Amino acid sequence: MSPILREAVGSGLALLVFAVVGGALLSGSFGLTRPAIEASEQAEKLALVAETLPAGSFDNDLVRDARPLAADPSLGLKRPGLAYPARLAGQASGVVLEVVAPDGYSGEIKLLVGILADGRVAGVRVTAHKETPGLGDYIDLARGPWIRQFDGRSLTDPAADQWKVKKDGGRFDYLTGATITPRAVVKAVRKALEFFAAHRETLLAAPTQTQKAQP
Repeated sequence: MSPILREAVGSGLALLVFAVVGGALLSGSFGLTRPAIEASEQAEKLALVAETLPAGSFDNDLVRDARPLAADPSLGLKRPGLAYPARLAGQASGVVLEVVAPDGYSGEIKLLVGILADGRVAGVRVTAHKETPGLGDYIDLARGPWIRQFDGRSLTDPAADQWKVKKDGGRFDYLTGATITPRAVVKAVRKALEFFAAHRETLLAAPTQTQKAQP
């Protein structure tokens, strides 16, 4: 074997050893940190889900008790989602639904819609969107209080023909020049309330072991 070929083979073997060792180290590091990462992610999810419900309105672990939601166009779900039933002293107090507004200005707007047992909106939070920064992103609570105007609303408050932005003759505020985004959210929240009304008993029923889903 020529010196050049030996050098090339040696370099290749050295790179292979480094790759194997590096992969093993990364794998071991991931295995050690994975429980902490998963715990942190679950805590973040629980905090966001809990934001859609009034403080003190539940005492169960919302994430642990989550149950699957089948893909349903009425919720904008192209894939299965999750429902988070809320309970206080063993009694149903509400539920948080994963909802998607499919017709935002820049695509899907993912939401969490909290609904109290009596059918009133407890809170709405945006979990993901691609709306224009500085224009359509005001739906995010971090950008302003716009999303809070759903709090306390129901299928009858306002009336069905008032579930629109004010530009369209409805009751909901909007930012001039950015009406597509709020239209999509208003419609999605209304549909979530309709879904809750149609499936109220199932959504508020105490979760069983077979119903629980791993978020």
